[in-house]
Amino acid sequence: MTSPEQGRLAGPLSMSVANLCHRLQSQVSARTAAGFAEVLRRLGAPLQVAVAGRIKSGKSTLVNALIGRRVAPTDIGECTRLVTRFQYGTVDRVEIVFADGRKQVLPFAADGMIPAELGVDIEQVSHIEAYLTNAVLQGMTVIDTPGLGSLDAASVSRTEQLLGAAKHRKEEDDEGSDELDDTSRNAVAGAEAVLYVVTQGVRADDQQALAAFTAATASREAGPVNAIAVLNKADTIAPESVDGAGGDVWKAATLLAEKQASTLKPRVADVLPVIGLIAESAESGGFTSADAEALRQLAVLDDDVLQTMLISADIFTSWECDVPAGTRLRLLEKLDLFGVSHAVEAIRKEPEITAGALRRSLLDASGLEAVRQRLSIVFAARADGIKAAAALASVTALAHASGDPAERQRVHDAIEVLLAKPEAHQLRLLEALTLVASGAVDMPEDLSEEVLRVGSNADIGAQLGKPGAPRPELAAHALERAGWWRSFASFGATPAQSRVAHVVHRAYFLIWQQVREPQG
Repeated sequence: MTSPEQGRLAGPLSMSVANLCHRLQSQVSARTAAGFAEVLRRLGAPLQVAVAGRIKSGKSTLVNALIGRRVAPTDIGECTRLVTRFQYGTVDRVEIVFADGRKQVLPFAADGMIPAELGVDIEQVSHIEAYLTNAVLQGMTVIDTPGLGSLDAASVSRTEQLLGAAKHRKEEDDEGSDELDDTSRNAVAGAEAVLYVVTQGVRADDQQALAAFTAATASREAGPVNAIAVLNKADTIAPESVDGAGGDVWKAATLLAEKQASTLKPRVADVLPVIGLIAESAESGGFTSADAEALRQLAVLDDDVLQTMLISADIFTSWECDVPAGTRLRLLEKLDLFGVSHAVEAIRKEPEITAGALRRSLLDASGLEAVRQRLSIVFAARADGIKAAAALASVTALAHASGDPAERQRVHDAIEVLLAKPEAHQLRLLEALTLVASGAVDMPEDLSEEVLRVGSNADIGAQLGKPGAPRPELAAHALERAGWWRSFASFGATPAQSRVAHVVHRAYFLIWQQVREPQG
């Protein structure tokens, strides 16, 4: 029998886990069954993507850019100390959800944003739910989180709770942090993937937060399946500080992002440079025809004068010129110096450029499209596997929390039966990947790289390390690697390595079956 939730499931793996939950609900305690009902609800919802990072890393600005609407407050206020979930709704509305389950409708501010000050005791608030008509939210719920590293312990704990870090920390240090109660925990739980925002320096607690998140959302400590990172404020990087940049800001940001990807590996699939402020202004209607006109006036200034003005924000706003200082300040708030410089250059190259074309040029310069594409590849294409793996982790945790050995065994046996089915192989592959990525199974570096590549890419060419190769070449390579991994599993591998190797062999064999057949 198909439930209403199952009609919205991401794919066959989610369907299998949903069926497992339905079957087990009558065989477990009422408390565990209630937990399974929550798992079913989450399985039927869009992929839950948390935007996380340190305080002042530009998370809310990036959230606005991704949604395509300036709705998340970016200045420090009460709202930025709370978890805010942006999800699709047929009518725009905002609700404050209190720790005791009460809800209160919150009017939008005059500028269309969630008010920075809520007018309630935020210590009593669990989180905020924002329902928006923006189409992008039909496939993905975006969760804005308070910054890690804040001096506000309650705000940090809300984020850590969402990312699984509070539980992770409590295991290491049982000093009793400011944890959310069960109502709040259930309300904000469910982030299945993370877009982690870093700035120029990756710190140890960035890695700890990612480790805790992936441990809480996968069957074991995960890696590049459900996490990517962005290097925000890429325009603030001094190109002379990065070897090989040749004085180019974007090149410097790209090189630094690659270096950070190595630092965060294998926690994240990738690190991409982005300029959140420009992306937000260009994508959410912040950039207007009046702004384009002001930039045209700047474009006709003497080049030496303009270059001097662009040295610093103070000089840009205080220099005597025909463009009013207030107008220049507005441009700076929307585009910063890099965006102003880019726009002026675009106008000088094409004096007749329209305001719309100029906005698109700024959007291109922001790097947002690459982030969106990566989100689509890493998250959307793998939503079924990500959601199913997270759901199985929740089911396992619920069974362990029950305290009933018979119930725990019943759930364990049901999961093993599910994982033995051919269609569940993607979950086996995700599990193998997490074992290798976390170091739980030690592999030679070249083999670890291969497991990560096969397990964390959605595109077959990328999985095989041969992007763009013709189908016959892909088929031959997949068959060759399938044979190699089968041999490795049987001869020379440790028992733990052998279990992983059998899964990788099967993955290559399934790829071979897929690419050897002529396209229909």
